[in-house]
Amino acid sequence: MRIDCIEIYHLELPLSRPIETRLGVWEKWETVLVRMLSGDMEGWGEASPGNAPAIYPETAATVFHVLRCHLAPRVVGKYVQTPEQLQELLEPVVGNHHARAALDCAWWDLFARRQNRPLHLLLDGKHEEIQLGVSFDRMPTIEDLLRSIGEAFEAGFSRVELKLRPGWEASMLNLVRREFPTEHIHGDVEGALGLQHMELLCRLDDFFLTMLEQPLPAEDLVGMAMVQDTIRTPLGLDEAITSLRQAELALELKSGRYVQLKLGQLGGITTAVKVHDACQEAATPCWVGTVPDSGVGTRAALAVAALENCAFPAGYLLPEQRPAVSLVPIPEPTRAGSNEPVTIRLWQEPGIGASPDLREVYRYCVAEASIRP
Repeated sequence: MRIDCIEIYHLELPLSRPIETRLGVWEKWETVLVRMLSGDMEGWGEASPGNAPAIYPETAATVFHVLRCHLAPRVVGKYVQTPEQLQELLEPVVGNHHARAALDCAWWDLFARRQNRPLHLLLDGKHEEIQLGVSFDRMPTIEDLLRSIGEAFEAGFSRVELKLRPGWEASMLNLVRREFPTEHIHGDVEGALGLQHMELLCRLDDFFLTMLEQPLPAEDLVGMAMVQDTIRTPLGLDEAITSLRQAELALELKSGRYVQLKLGQLGGITTAVKVHDACQEAATPCWVGTVPDSGVGTRAALAVAALENCAFPAGYLLPEQRPAVSLVPIPEPTRAGSNEPVTIRLWQEPGIGASPDLREVYRYCVAEASIRP
């Protein structure tokens, strides 16, 4: 199919509540939408790394610039029949995974719509319903945290992820486990520890976590393997997995027993599927993470979460943890009964199942570009 035009929109979306980051407090969330046009068909993609390099090296502003000046001009006017052809066109541009992801996801959405098939089925997804987990960071009081955890499990979420901050790990987990002795609790260290903290990592075994996510920095796959060989708790790999090559190395080293798939971090659906397949061959389950966005990125992530080896509940942002407006509907979690887990049932419409209203896009747009041959 010939790519006739690529439209790029840099948006500022109001947040339901401010987000505190290491670079300040954000009251709006910046994201970038891509609309890829071929004939009378369209496909949508999104990159949502945030307002400043507090979470990822990229930002919405750098994504917009790289898409407008470097990536989109390499694609418009070309016939792109396969995701591999798209990757070949983008290959000369180094890094910039989120910018690549926006184009890659838009291509997949466009391709699925041309095939008149839901994206999750086009990807050969096996799960029609996606189990979900939620995440909580440090709160003003431990009582607030325990109440939030209890409400999440009462609502039917399959797991709760807790951010483990320095000085907050063992004491907090001790209180949480006393209140919730058998539920699936998943700890995320975000690479804040090192091998010098092995004693603390061994102590975390006492809390029978379902998983300990990214205890060491992303580049220390060997150290992660040493930790995994020492402690019983399964390790999960997040920031460490930015490419198929990194995933294959981590699997070979046995650096963890779970792998998270984040579309922005991996450069899109194409690489995420390849990492999924490598993990499936190595009998290493995956799960899909999420970030605040307009809803376009969430739907693409849910389509990937339908893949067979995505056996760990996908990340889900509660309404107060994401922008106050969604430009496409985020599927609502439902529950078959009080003893059943809450799930999202995937759509049957083509592609990601919905398109933003351009009037709403322009309402929150701070910069736009239209790239043609």
